Amino acid sequence: MKRIGEALGKFPAVKRPKNISTEFQMYGVYLAEQLEDTKHYSLYIKLAKTLPRKILDEALSYVKDYPNAKSKAKLFMWRMKQIRVEVLSE
Repeated sequence: MKRIGEALGKFPAVKRPKNISTEFQMYGVYLAEQLEDTKHYSLYIKLAKTLPRKILDEALSYVKDYPNAKSKAKLFMWRMKQIRVEVLSE
């Protein structure tokens, strides 16, 4: 039998913001982790607060279709901008 410390040592420690209290903050953290861009939690939290969820979901699903992208965050921002332009032109 292993000690608890040894068992927990196998799992990497995730450094997340600690004071998350609303749903859009949780979604922003989710976006940052899905895009592997945890240095910019606040950016994704702000996007989750200000933009419609439909735009963010479409951009995220687009990025998920490219698992070997060099920068998922850049691809997400590019696609989000395209979707916003499409929505505004309608």
